Amino acid sequence: MDLRFTPEEDAFRAEVRGFLDAELPPDVRENMRLGRRLRKEDLVRWQQILHQRGWGAGMWPTRFGGAGWSVVQQHIFDEEGAAAGAPSQLPFALRMVAPVLMSFATPAQQAYFLPRIISGEHWWCQGYSEPGAGSDLASLRTSAVRDGDHYVVNGQKTWNTLGQYADWIFCLVRTSTEGRPQQGISFLLIDMRTPGVSVRPIVMLDGEQEINDIFFDNVKVPVGNLVGEENKGWTYAKFLLEHERTNNAGIGNCKRELTRLKQIAAAQVARGQPLGEDPRFRDRITQVELELMALEITNLRVLSRAHNEAQPPGAEVSLLKIKGSEIVQRLIELQMQALGHDALPYIRDGLQPGWVPEPLLAEHFPAYAPPLAGRYFNYRKTTIYAGSTEIQKNIISKMILGL
Repeated sequence: MDLRFTPEEDAFRAEVRGFLDAELPPDVRENMRLGRRLRKEDLVRWQQILHQRGWGAGMWPTRFGGAGWSVVQQHIFDEEGAAAGAPSQLPFALRMVAPVLMSFATPAQQAYFLPRIISGEHWWCQGYSEPGAGSDLASLRTSAVRDGDHYVVNGQKTWNTLGQYADWIFCLVRTSTEGRPQQGISFLLIDMRTPGVSVRPIVMLDGEQEINDIFFDNVKVPVGNLVGEENKGWTYAKFLLEHERTNNAGIGNCKRELTRLKQIAAAQVARGQPLGEDPRFRDRITQVELELMALEITNLRVLSRAHNEAQPPGAEVSLLKIKGSEIVQRLIELQMQALGHDALPYIRDGLQPGWVPEPLLAEHFPAYAPPLAGRYFNYRKTTIYAGSTEIQKNIISKMILGL
């Protein structure tokens, strides 16, 4: 694999950089820099701007309205977006349910849902985990019983990310109790406005509502919202998880946090010199940066092989998920350590766009560092979601070592 960029790829990078300079809304850029809370309308607005440029879905095939980018082009776009302060595009629609629809949905489903995903009209969330069925997803109990031309859905999904904003949810539901648990699962698309769907917030340690419980009480879902074949949903779920875990390497996000770490270390003074010049702390930054470089190269190799050879990724996605999760956690930990006692104060209002700290608090909230205590606790989730580290290690042991 040639790791040098071609002249065409360098030209594409310049095009992306120019676009971001001209079109990324200044308020969104500033809120990202300060670690402030982004609203739904901010993320939808950015998706609409990208869609107008023809970049709403970089690696989607052009026949579905995508830009038809190569793996390297998508990587360049993600890298430049992170450096410029652009928010990440929400993965639930673009990178999770959309590939399932492209591969297994009917032409009518594709014609209806895919254009509304790429335009930002539909906000999607995921309905996989349940109480008692997280890592052991095959144990899910949310039922969908066929009644004429509808399914009647009853049950609960949990740890649902940003479902309070969602228009649609893609769900794994149980349509049969016969045979192995994996054989009775179906993949269903549910309109969140349907009577019987309710959302209950799960307030996190930092006081934010990022996740929810979703309840289904005799929810009627048209049979036409079934993706693929009934009782074949486990196949589609595994296909989706492969995409999710590859994306969870989070290279762009890690690079953004690395840049922030270096800025904090350069501004903080310890023993009469910038912390970034302290040999021991500098070595810790260098070590995590080298690991990030290795992760980036591995990620590109995996994506390139999957794209060029049309092979589904294997155990490599578990390696990417584990390492990406560990690296971003370490970057946040180093930011906390670099800020010292200034990392501890946590005021929820500090996440609000336009917030200005009172004079007594201002020195503890330097402009080069967002409020970190809440972010530190939030990032503990990265080794749990999309399959915990322990589960990923089991997958690696089985697929590579045969254990």
